[in-house]
Amino acid sequence: MRALRLHGDRDLRLEEMENPPHPGPGEVQVRVHAVGLNHIDVWGFRGMAFAKRKMPLVVGAEAAGAVVAIGEDVTHVDVGDKVALYGARTCGICRACVEGRDNLCENVGGIMGFHVDGFACDFVNMPQRLVVKVPDEVSFEDAACAPIAFGTVQHMLFDNARLEPGESVLVHAGGSGIGTAAIKMAKAIGCTVYTTVGDDEKGEKAKALGADHVINYRNERFEGEVRRLTKRKGVDVVFEHVGADTWNGSLLCLKRGGRLVTCGSTSGVSTTMNLMQLFQQQYRIFGSFGCSMRNIRESLDKMASGLTPVIDTVFPLEHFAQGLERLESRKVFGKILVRF
Repeated sequence: MRALRLHGDRDLRLEEMENPPHPGPGEVQVRVHAVGLNHIDVWGFRGMAFAKRKMPLVVGAEAAGAVVAIGEDVTHVDVGDKVALYGARTCGICRACVEGRDNLCENVGGIMGFHVDGFACDFVNMPQRLVVKVPDEVSFEDAACAPIAFGTVQHMLFDNARLEPGESVLVHAGGSGIGTAAIKMAKAIGCTVYTTVGDDEKGEKAKALGADHVINYRNERFEGEVRRLTKRKGVDVVFEHVGADTWNGSLLCLKRGGRLVTCGSTSGVSTTMNLMQLFQQQYRIFGSFGCSMRNIRESLDKMASGLTPVIDTVFPLEHFAQGLERLESRKVFGKILVRF
């Protein structure tokens, strides 16, 4: 089978590997059809791993495909089923895993495509508990956005921030994969959406998605604009994933008792905070990583109902590196996918 393997920093090679063996008990074999690209792929490509990993490494952390073989005791899926794949090697036996909250696994063995072999290959064997059936109405490309992009947003907005219909939310980087998903999910329940973008073209696209107020952060301070637009009241929720560059401004955008939820730190991992502001304004801050199996199912249900991902570009497997370069360039609006 074909596999895209990382041999070192920025050294990706499309190679031939042996097909995986017939799936064992409780396992399924999946023919991968689409892989979604995310910043974690860029970090791995650059060599910014957070743990030891063995090279060469099959890349790709988010994917969807079709089941081509099943092992003994498989009951959740059958051959021919379309499935989305969970991108972490979780233990399956700790309390969090048993409850379907694999993003809180106590014994996780690594993130696929980052610490251990991932999905950028023709076939992969997976535990049946880590695959989620995809509704017939959902394409492979859209389903490949569910395990990280849509699932992460679903977990952030609704499990952690508890976003309610009619509330206001500031979505940072509205042109990103998760930013576009957050805009669409928030608008779907009648929220007022403020978003930041890096250029006017992205601003027009964000408005077309339903954003009520678009702020070009290169031209104006987003915190000042949000406070002006809200008559200094602030928003109920800030959807944060930029990191150090926006952190304190994001806190200033919150109304008293507001909630900030964050899943990323692309602009830097360290910052300072005004602790008096934190407790006097009674902010609630949530760290959010990945999603639960339930979140993936919820995301796929939303896609089946018509709330689909925004797709920027689809590359063939041999142009995976070009997709990473486009993601690095920040010229992207929506998700970048790799198709097999």
